[in-house]
Parts: sequence; C-alpha cells; structure tokens
Amino acid sequence: MQRRTRIDYSLYLVTDRGMIGSRSLIEVIEESIQGGVTIVQLREKHASTREFYNLAAAVKERIQPHGIPLIINDRLDIALACGADGVHVGQSDMDCHIVRKIVGREMLVGVSVSTVEEALRAEADGADYLGVSPVFDTPTKTDTPSATGLEGLRSIRQSVSIPLVGIGGIKASNAARVLAHGADGIAVVSAIIAAPEPRAAARELRVAVSTGRDGLQPQV
Repeated sequence: MQRRTRIDYSLYLVTDRGMIGSRSLIEVIEESIQGGVTIVQLREKHASTREFYNLAAAVKERIQPHGIPLIINDRLDIALACGADGVHVGQSDMDCHIVRKIVGREMLVGVSVSTVEEALRAEADGADYLGVSPVFDTPTKTDTPSATGLEGLRSIRQSVSIPLVGIGGIKASNAARVLAHGADGIAVVSAIIAAPEPRAAARELRVAVSTGRDGLQPQV
C-alpha cells in the first residue's frame, strides 16, 4: 500500500449501519460517492472482529476503483488487515503517536479533537488530519463533549496547520459556515446515511461545501 500524497477531505462520510434500515451499506456508500463523497470512514461499534473485517474488505473493494480513501474508525488491526488507507482514533483510543509508530508514514492517521490543546498534541504526535467534533450539538454521538462551535473551530484552525474536518450536526444549511470558519471539509453521518436518496443528499452537501470555499465570510 502506498500512502496518498493528496487527500480531498471536502465531503467525508462516516457510516452507521443503524441508520440505513433494510438497505445495503455498500450500496448506500456507492450512491454517496456518485453524489460527491470524497472519503469514507467505516465505523462499526458493535460488529465482531470477523464481521468488521469482512465488511471493511468488501467496502474497500467497491470504492477503490473510484479512488476514494477508506478510513477505519478505532480499529487499527482491521485497518492493517484490510489494507485501508487510514485509521481514525478518538481521545480514549490508542494514542496517536503509538498509532503512527505502528503504521509508519504509509497510512493516514486522523484524530478527533475538541480543543486547541488536543489539536496541538495530535499534530505534534503525527496526525495527518483532525476531526473537530462536535461543531454543533448532535444526537448521533452521545459520548462527545459540548459543541465546540464555530468559534472553537476557528481557534483550532489558527493553532494548527494540518487539515481539519468539521463533524457534528452538520447539514446542507450550515455546511458553508463550517468551511468559512476554517475547515477543509465536512464529515457527516445522518445527513447522508439516513437520507432516502443518499446520492441527492451528497450532491446537495457538495454544493454547500463549494459555497463555503468560494469565500463566504464567517458568521456568528
């Protein structure tokens, strides 16, 4: 596996099989990519190791022809076993510097942060990008601190130089503001995964991201 030198973080999809009903996760991911998703994180909190690996391998096989990076949430062993492009860890997971020591420079390492202090530490420990979470309050994750907010996002942007992906309560109506406050992209779960038409939902979010990148001035 050769690490990619340039990653498009514009529209970062985080999966949650609990939101897709009877639909196939792989088909939802495929439709999302057709709508403009640029990177996929596979998150499985309750799957067995074997189930997680099998799903990760199937997702990688499906998205690889599109040139879309696959990131594995938390499970470094799964990421290594399936040849994923990266792994994403939180503040209670394996420390970033240990992950980096294991994977070397050939795998992307993302870290969830909520404060400037956490962001500076993750950058110093070798993170490739940061997931700033949560930008807005969200019911998707109940184990996160209070919303970082747009001003918190901007403070983190002013403190580190690596890419930032905002996550938490982001939808088409507020995505441009997240980009305007310094994020390089947005990460979403329910806004795409739970949408009746993932392709259309992803397309709408890509438009909002483009609006933010085209110079929308920060708003409070």
